[in-house]
Amino acid sequence: MSESSFQDDVLGELGDDQLTEIAGLLGTDASGARETVAETVGAMTGDLRQKADADDADGVEVRRAIVEVAEAEPPLEGVATFGGLGGLGGLLSGGMMAGVLAKVSKPVAAAVSKRTGIPAATISRVIEMLIPVVLAVLAKRASGRAAGTGAAGAAPGGTPGTGGGAAPAAGGGLDDLLGEILGGGKK
Repeated sequence: MSESSFQDDVLGELGDDQLTEIAGLLGTDASGARETVAETVGAMTGDLRQKADADDADGVEVRRAIVEVAEAEPPLEGVATFGGLGGLGGLLSGGMMAGVLAKVSKPVAAAVSKRTGIPAATISRVIEMLIPVVLAVLAKRASGRAAGTGAAGAAPGGTPGTGGGAAPAAGGGLDDLLGEILGGGKK
């Protein structure tokens, strides 16, 4: 499970049809689309990690969204389950992580655009296509973690009066959860 990177999981979940659609949007082939998706997903997860470490309102929101993903019911199978929804509402029953991903999309698009030379507006459209896929992978990774280690009690701990995991003071609980869901953060 932990051998595949988060980017690989997103690419696997994306499938050939959506990858072809992204390639058309980017004006490239499947290989170019894969590289752009991997770079974009890497920037998204890096931004999530950075925000989760911050001691501000954004940090609290990201940490709560991660806990929400970890405590969610097992995900429906396949990206197609998200395809019929117009927009991001309703995803993962509160959609907190969808909102967090939507917030990071503009700075991520700007950063990826700067590195690749692809217009930020085009990268933003790619991100819009990737958000449901990223949500599906996050949910699958969280449910896989929950099945193996009991994630429901790990992140929020015994601090119900403090806002549900708002501060990662209990050692590596939330850091471990973030690392296991996003990958690459394990010790």
